[in-house]
Amino acid sequence: MNTLELLDTLQKKALHDEALRAELLSTRQSEDPFSAFCAKCRELGYEIYEMELIQAGEEFVATMKRSTNGGGENSPMLLGEDDFYEMFFDALQ
Repeated sequence: MNTLELLDTLQKKALHDEALRAELLSTRQSEDPFSAFCAKCRELGYEIYEMELIQAGEEFVATMKRSTNGGGENSPMLLGEDDFYEMFFDALQ
């Protein structure tokens, strides 16, 4: 599974498991929440690493923009449009 698929699977599981949801949300209180989240994911068996998570969002948006109007789409990126980390937590809250 790629990073997006791993996040989706973990998110669905966390939405139905309150203890898991609480564990993931607690990483937001860490000194380095992004790294704490990725470490928790790996601890749970989801191989998600910091740079892969960042790259997944950027690649997703780039692919989407290339597919619009034959790749000639030049609109500015929306705030958070490529931030799968924040979108993951938005769905959990």
